[in-house]
Amino acid sequence: MTQTGQLIQTLAVDIGGSGIKVMVLDHAGEPVSDRDRVDTPQPAKPDAIIAVILDLAQDKQFDRVSVGFPGVIKAGVTMTAANLDSDWIGFNLATTLSDLLGKPVRVINDADMQGLGAVVGQGVELVVTLGTGVGSALFLDGILIPNLELGHHEFRKGATYEEQLGRAALDAAGKKKWNDRLQKAIASLEHLFNYDTLYLGGGNTKFINFELPVNVKIVPNISGLLGGITLWREK
Repeated sequence: MTQTGQLIQTLAVDIGGSGIKVMVLDHAGEPVSDRDRVDTPQPAKPDAIIAVILDLAQDKQFDRVSVGFPGVIKAGVTMTAANLDSDWIGFNLATTLSDLLGKPVRVINDADMQGLGAVVGQGVELVVTLGTGVGSALFLDGILIPNLELGHHEFRKGATYEEQLGRAALDAAGKKKWNDRLQKAIASLEHLFNYDTLYLGGGNTKFINFELPVNVKIVPNISGLLGGITLWREK
């Protein structure tokens, strides 16, 4: 609760290569606002994206902010940004947003935040997001192992998972070949991680046209926002 006794509300922000989404969550993680989305500005530089976030936040009531960002995050600083702009490298997003919004801000990798909203906390759980790029998050009994960045590791034929399964690859290769690659990726990841459950998220999951193994589940995109409440829970 806040000092006035009101229940805390969290502004969850999901920064993606193609869109920026925001939603306000109550203390239990339930949405109390609509999910608003704006296309990611191009070029996707810090000032342009922050301007979008400020605009989306201006008519909302919240006490703190959770941000999912597509790259490696260390202490609120964006260390990589493969699908945005190189100006993000070394940028202190948490402090910048906190100063501008006047609220405490926590920043985490976007796939990590989606995982926080999806996993059940049992065994080895792997999250892979299929969007503009390929994100990933790994959990052991509900504990996050941050900044996995599986998408930039080699997958097959000298190409990375992102080069084979990202949005550009889907557009170039077509849905049939993309689905064939995804099936190969699932088999490879199961041998690599021996996961109990694999969660697939991201906008491109709507193109999956084969029957998934019983321990592979598709999670809704809203998980990337709902994970924002978990980011503030004390361990």
